[in-house]
Amino acid sequence: MKSKIGTMLLAFCLTGSLLAQPDAKNDYRNFPIIVMVQFHNLSMPFKDMKSNFSNIGFGLGTELSYNGKSNWVQQFSATWHHNKTVGNGVLLYSQAVWRPNISSGAYTELKAGAGYMYAFRPVESYKQINGVWESMGNKGKGMFTLPLGISVGYQSYSDKIYISPFISYQFLLISGYNQSIPLVPETLIQVGSRIHLSK
Repeated sequence: MKSKIGTMLLAFCLTGSLLAQPDAKNDYRNFPIIVMVQFHNLSMPFKDMKSNFSNIGFGLGTELSYNGKSNWVQQFSATWHHNKTVGNGVLLYSQAVWRPNISSGAYTELKAGAGYMYAFRPVESYKQINGVWESMGNKGKGMFTLPLGISVGYQSYSDKIYISPFISYQFLLISGYNQSIPLVPETLIQVGSRIHLSK
């Protein structure tokens, strides 16, 4: 019992010291260019991981710091993904990001926010009107989205352009998918980089 308590206290102290580390240099610049390649899946978090790499997409974004440093920012992103099974989608979202340093240059992120997804139908759809089935085409629908994410990355400050690569796992909770399933879980694996331009 004492060893468990000691281990927990040690872990707590180490976590506190890691999270308290300041930026190596306050050289953060607002409005970097964020570029991403991503993979979309219709699944619960951390389930069916193999299928996560089947549906590729791309994204662009930027961010703005709350305190002039890199550890607390608001991100804005626009992404597109291809998914021949459930349909392609366009996602516009914003997330508050907490980005503590793990060690020199390495960091992790916790993200939460809100967004809007427009999902296209994977095939032509039909609707019965006055007893006759009429084509509705491939048009889709817009849905409110709650994105939650975790990331790891690396940043090395420079007075000139510096690049900060990262990998992120996002869980999306989509509302209004259809009447029988009001909430649908989707996931994104994103690999990309923040590109901070020179001062």
